[in-house]
Amino acid sequence: MPPRYFKNDAPAARRDPRRQLEASLTRLVKEYPPSKLRPGGGLFHGPVSVAYTFLVLQQLYPDLEIEQRHLGTWSAAYLEHAQKNFQTYPGPQPGKCGVMDDVLCLLAIGAASSKEAEMAQDLCDYSAEVLDPDTENEWLYGRAGYLYLLRLVKASFIDKPEILKLITDTQDDVIDVILETPRPWKWHGKAYVGAVHGAFGIITQIVLTNPTKYAPKLEMELAVLLTYQYESGNFPSSIPPEKDRLVQICHGAPGVVISLQSIREYFPSLKDKIEKAIAKGRECILERGLLTKEPCLCHGISGNALALEDKDFEHFLTYTTGHEIKSMEKDGLLDPSSAPESLFGGEAGRAWTWAVADRGLTKRVLGYNDL
Repeated sequence: MPPRYFKNDAPAARRDPRRQLEASLTRLVKEYPPSKLRPGGGLFHGPVSVAYTFLVLQQLYPDLEIEQRHLGTWSAAYLEHAQKNFQTYPGPQPGKCGVMDDVLCLLAIGAASSKEAEMAQDLCDYSAEVLDPDTENEWLYGRAGYLYLLRLVKASFIDKPEILKLITDTQDDVIDVILETPRPWKWHGKAYVGAVHGAFGIITQIVLTNPTKYAPKLEMELAVLLTYQYESGNFPSSIPPEKDRLVQICHGAPGVVISLQSIREYFPSLKDKIEKAIAKGRECILERGLLTKEPCLCHGISGNALALEDKDFEHFLTYTTGHEIKSMEKDGLLDPSSAPESLFGGEAGRAWTWAVADRGLTKRVLGYNDL
């Protein structure tokens, strides 16, 4: 096994983000075409995650063609592959109804794209599984992830009051159940802290859903979470704190910093504490964030880069080019991804970060806090 990270001691550098974006998308469609992808994984990995990436990118690059096809055409191709396997998906169940669920994700993407009221209603009808006592509150498999999907759909129905009310009522029902859950929030019996399975992720999804209504109710909890930061600037994966080890989006400072960046404006009385936590977190990421896991959003350099300021962000991205990944592999430093095509585990996520760099977008994680 390679070491967890390598030293950040090279001079600051930068790569042409547009060129790298196109190279990344070309690798994606050539090495992982729709027909080669195993169905399943929702927005996290698999064909739906790739389709969603292309869908969002085509709004930013309507004229860009990859292998003689527009990005929207690629999105449709990956979606079609996912839909062909629709009957094989187990569908939302108590405990499995976050962004990993393909049925929910396909409904959300379909409703947002087509503005079909029936699809939005179907998505809201699955709130029964989401509200079930056996469903937990985190983002990947639980209620917080469902809130992201509802936000995705809601933006397409601003001009349809009945559907808008249905979505808003569903959001409120889900958030009420989350807030009624005894603290600390747990997943599989463990009180996680971070973005993917933990309290920071849950708070982020609630606040982004309705900041005016819910931020005041969560201020004290957020203040307590900030006190868990290690002296190193990292955050524990769970409480009670264990070894200061993981520095990535799913567990550790990167996910916390990225979450705080998107919700800090709604907590003015915590401004100084949040800014201090972000600054300390970035110090940790700069020291220990060049991970040897294949560059990706969830647990790799691409995701960690999004937590940094511009020059450091650009520098981290230089380690996510195709050339650098091959060099790491050749040197025995690369821990390969189990989902190398995906939004959160591979190439699609790398493409997203290059688009963020190219367009100067606000640094957010697609599928988590971009909405």
